[in-house]
Amino acid sequence: MTNNLKVERAKRNYTQAHLAEKVSVSRQTINSIEIGKYVPSTLLALKIARVFNTSVNEIFILEDSDL
Repeated sequence: MTNNLKVERAKRNYTQAHLAEKVSVSRQTINSIEIGKYVPSTLLALKIARVFNTSVNEIFILEDSDL
């Protein structure tokens, strides 16, 4: 899975810490998601999408290798 989390954050001038606070996780969790080391839970993905007022599919992209 890949993601556009860093791009979405940059569009809104959010730091990792600011986004983390909004979705109740650590800054390290946001960093791990952005670099692809951590796959967020469905709940966390939905929270992130809500913060950015977009769909989960706009932020998280399922790769063919994930199937």
